[in-house]
Amino acid sequence: MEPQALGVYIPVVSPNQLCRWGEAANTNSVTKYRDTVKNSITSPFPYNQSINSKVILWDGDISLLQVDAVVNPTNESMTESNPVSDRIYQRAGNSLTDEMKRDIKECRTGEVKVTQGHSLSARYIIHTVGPKYNIKYQTASENTLHTCYRNVLQKSKELGIRSVAISVIHSVKRNYPPDEGAHIALRTVRRFLERHGSSLDTVIFVVDKVDLGIYEVLLPLYFPRSKEEENVARYQLPKDVGGPDGEPVMPDRQIRIIDNPQHTLQTDEECVDLSPHLEVSLGEHATFSQMQGDLDRQRLLGERSLSDPIADLMLKEIQHQERYEKLLRRARTEDLTEVSGIGCLYQSGVDRLGRPVVVFVGKWFPFTKINLDKALLYLIYLLDPIVKGDYVIAYFHTLTSNSNYPSFSWLREVYNILPYKYKKNLKAFYIIHPTFWTKMMTWWFTTFMAPAIKQKVHSLPGIEYLYSVMAPDQLEIPMFITEYDMTVNGLRYFQPGGATT
Repeated sequence: MEPQALGVYIPVVSPNQLCRWGEAANTNSVTKYRDTVKNSITSPFPYNQSINSKVILWDGDISLLQVDAVVNPTNESMTESNPVSDRIYQRAGNSLTDEMKRDIKECRTGEVKVTQGHSLSARYIIHTVGPKYNIKYQTASENTLHTCYRNVLQKSKELGIRSVAISVIHSVKRNYPPDEGAHIALRTVRRFLERHGSSLDTVIFVVDKVDLGIYEVLLPLYFPRSKEEENVARYQLPKDVGGPDGEPVMPDRQIRIIDNPQHTLQTDEECVDLSPHLEVSLGEHATFSQMQGDLDRQRLLGERSLSDPIADLMLKEIQHQERYEKLLRRARTEDLTEVSGIGCLYQSGVDRLGRPVVVFVGKWFPFTKINLDKALLYLIYLLDPIVKGDYVIAYFHTLTSNSNYPSFSWLREVYNILPYKYKKNLKAFYIIHPTFWTKMMTWWFTTFMAPAIKQKVHSLPGIEYLYSVMAPDQLEIPMFITEYDMTVNGLRYFQPGGATT
């Protein structure tokens, strides 16, 4: 315990109390792959126990850490209100606000500013401003985010800091996809520790409950805890693993040099290489956005060439819509009681913003026994009137077994059949009681099959974490889920109506 002003005591957390990443090895959870294809390929992030011993993953209050420096993500005017900043300012006291107004005042995106820790247990506070994310300027956003993390580490080295707590700089508030930001954060820290590891003893990744699942899945890719994890990571790392400092290297997104140098009047849009890889990596949402942008451009320029690729996209979109309309007509006319009677999919009230909540109970979905055609029709029948506006999905993975897991091929077929409004109006997809395997497969599916919804997926360890977004009396779930939740999460379980036991 450490005294604060007016004799009030607050808890202080020392890094020595926290588990180092190298000590958290769980080789039983590592999937064994037959290493035949990449046997001769060297891992870009080899197993290194010395580096792992410097890294900590913690989902706590950054303002309580007894470290040399903590990182405060803020905006350019240094006035942003977010959970991390609010805790830091509250615990640091008014003297921090005074120093900011007197000496700092502003910080440009990608830069860092340093203040004293004041009433915090940390000596310094390193303030930085993360970028706003826009798919059109994705490369710029990624480079700027890398610069934020790199500058934080470099400033720590300059100040002689031995321990630093890094909060999540890539804010969802700025539309930055959490997982993509985590990749940049992890590989930037990894590369820095490889080159300047002697300057730092401890790097703590401080995350909230939502980001915890992402970091638990991605940390083994950049900081493998064994040779087995190192081998598995080679199959799961993204194509872009960064440059020498972890900076983004994406040649497939660069402007393509034209073959005929005489065509100097071509626009940037005409020179962009619209390769199939772009469609796969950015997903249906980006493809649709690209199509819409090009359609607007055609209208402005009066272009009507039927041989243009955009015309093909329009035709495919029309065919896709017609297919969905046929399925919707079937869903409204066929007898779907054998699926609806299972009770694994239903609407359950609304969240705190008035958006419908769709509940899916994984344990009750008999994938190996159910008629999958009728399952798809019932999904469309239930969701079509809901997805016309914003909505959220709560998927309960509680006690789900292998017989309940849908195949990737079926999930991909369903995802591709559902029209754009399903992805656009889905505001959050909560996975409650996920397992390590669930997190791994969710990351895989949203990375390679459904990137349009990737930033909307959140893994939650318990029911209580839903209550910040929806009232308890709006959530109707089977009794076995609440019983399991109380078993694993103890007496802090929130009872409907707001009471706790």
